[in-house]
Amino acid sequence: MQTRHTIILETDRLILREFTIYDAPFIVDLLNSPGWLEFIGDRNVRTEEQADNYLLNVPLRSYHENGFGLYMVELKSGNTPAGMCGLLKRDYLEYHDIGFAFLPEYTGKGYAFEVVSALISYAKQTLKISTLLAITLPGNTKSIRLLERVGLQFVRMVVPPQGQEELMVFGSG
Repeated sequence: MQTRHTIILETDRLILREFTIYDAPFIVDLLNSPGWLEFIGDRNVRTEEQADNYLLNVPLRSYHENGFGLYMVELKSGNTPAGMCGLLKRDYLEYHDIGFAFLPEYTGKGYAFEVVSALISYAKQTLKISTLLAITLPGNTKSIRLLERVGLQFVRMVVPPQGQEELMVFGSG
């Protein structure tokens, strides 16, 4: 079934677009990938029905409530789903933050740097968001390097509500 997607931005190799309910199979794969489970955490999404619920309550709800959210990252060649990237508004952070994750076969190819850099420009120029944050576990060295490469700097540590692990907060301004 062909569906129409709202494209947020394009880079040389990637398309960033809104998720739809038809992306449930991808969500099951991404949320159960080793990197997601290790560095983001188990969201208990094992079935397409659970993925539908995740899509409705996380990205799709955020589009409606905030005008932005987490988006699908697709390779332009073949519109292949590769990951997600977007903006979140968490209650425990004073500013919007950037989130991103990729399936293992799409890491180490510069896609995250490409799309996060474009998202920062989009947030500042189009959404007029002047200050952005990003959070990561201290052991997630790949994400830390990426955040530093896109110009974010370590600000402080934070423990999220219902969180046991301290997270590093990076910021721009």
